[in-house]
Amino acid sequence: MSSNEEIFARLKGNLIVSCQALPEEPLHSPYIMGRMAYAAMLGGAKGIRANGVADIQEIKKTVDLPIIGIIKKDYEGSDVFITPTMEEIDHLYREGVDIIALDATKRIRPDGKTISEIFPVIRETYPDQLFMADCSTYEEAAEAYRLGFDCLGTTLSGYTAYTTGKELPDVEMLGKIAADFPIPAIAEGGIWTPEQLKTVFGVGVHTAVVGTAITRPMEITKRFVQAIE
Repeated sequence: MSSNEEIFARLKGNLIVSCQALPEEPLHSPYIMGRMAYAAMLGGAKGIRANGVADIQEIKKTVDLPIIGIIKKDYEGSDVFITPTMEEIDHLYREGVDIIALDATKRIRPDGKTISEIFPVIRETYPDQLFMADCSTYEEAAEAYRLGFDCLGTTLSGYTAYTTGKELPDVEMLGKIAADFPIPAIAEGGIWTPEQLKTVFGVGVHTAVVGTAITRPMEITKRFVQAIE
């Protein structure tokens, strides 16, 4: 694993591609995600975001890029599903991902706590690990910075009950967090076109994640079909 400074230096001004497929999707397979990540690397991506230890292990066989690792898991009674508990963080840490991303919204987590209550414990347990805050509002990003996260993402803007309907990508939020906090702002969520990618870099983000528009052919196909219906 590279040094923390080196990881962010490698990502600065570059594209991260999210290679994920959920169990109900046709491309759900560590092998396919490994190929997807390899294709993204050949295309010029400088980082990969991936879900689950099996996918990450497969990706590492052919791809030598910084990896943002998450584990998506649903727990009854909580809307938090991106790396929701310490168990998922433990798995990702043992796998050795460069950055662990987790839900940093104000929502109650499966253990009944908030991010403000649990992150100090996470940080104390893994003092040298890089953590990315997946936020849905500027206020959540501000709190994540205060808590000691290493980078701030707009991943969940538009995906929480209180941000539904937000226009994506959330350029306004990105510009504010890029200007107000001295740690990397990461654009993620709703980037569908190269033009939108250039727009988010124009407001000062450190790096940007594009997923669905590159690696989810079913969703890409739906967009084309909707255009002619």
